[in-house]
Amino acid sequence: MPEERLAGREPLYLASLERAVRLGATMLGDGASSLDTVEAVVRLLEEDPLFNAGKGAVYNHEGTHELDASIMEGRGLRCGAVAGVRTVRNPVTLARLVMERTPHVFLAGEGAEAFAREAGVEIVEPSFFDTPGRREELERELAKSATSGSPTPELGTVGAVALDRAGDVAAATSTGGRTNKRYGRVGDVPVIGAGTYADNRTGAISATGKGEEMIRHAAAANVSARVEHAGAALEDAVREVVHQVLEPGDGGMIAVSPDGVLVLDFNTEGMFRGAADSAGRFEVAIRSPARTGP
Repeated sequence: MPEERLAGREPLYLASLERAVRLGATMLGDGASSLDTVEAVVRLLEEDPLFNAGKGAVYNHEGTHELDASIMEGRGLRCGAVAGVRTVRNPVTLARLVMERTPHVFLAGEGAEAFAREAGVEIVEPSFFDTPGRREELERELAKSATSGSPTPELGTVGAVALDRAGDVAAATSTGGRTNKRYGRVGDVPVIGAGTYADNRTGAISATGKGEEMIRHAAAANVSARVEHAGAALEDAVREVVHQVLEPGDGGMIAVSPDGVLVLDFNTEGMFRGAADSAGRFEVAIRSPARTGP
């Protein structure tokens, strides 16, 4: 992320990451399913204006918000996704309802909005997602594109992966996309196999970064395939995709294996991240090293 946005705010981001990780760890410790856990963690991050998802999502070129999300469980490969929603307070919950209440996987735009009203999820005015900081980012990018034609759009995604007591993995991802993106642009987040994938045989993966590159390389499914078909350890598969398939600066991934190995890897200067397990691991970080704690 741009240093001007991070400057002086690292403690705020780390505190938010700690809350999210603690919520997930507490739920799993209490016996919650991995699916319930990743939805709850992503919902928490969608409510946090520090992150590019839900409240605090970036603006597109027209000065509006278009939100994307997906969710997937490793048992049975059930999944759901939504793209281009503008009034749904928590897109990840709508994605789960697409999975559970329809025969479909992916709903977009007006169709997703109509389903949201039918499903009874919380609807808000589009202005609910506005934040002054994101407006400033859009104005900077519009100015850059007008003078140089070389914008450096703000990226960002929130995601969670989990393994529960039953041995089921799940992943969920949500985003506002790219600052100054073209109206109607859809990135990797709602594309199952690109930004999100979960399979009890291989693990759960959530990606962040340049969505177009994640789609081109089917990044999340690529990791899973290396585990399933090449016999790679999840950690090695993530490293190969992040550092050999993707280009430097493209992004990173979080993942959890069926036996509880947590993987957090990226080829950017930093990645907002956190991890916790039943052995007592608890850490959050933006760059390296991670900050650890009880």
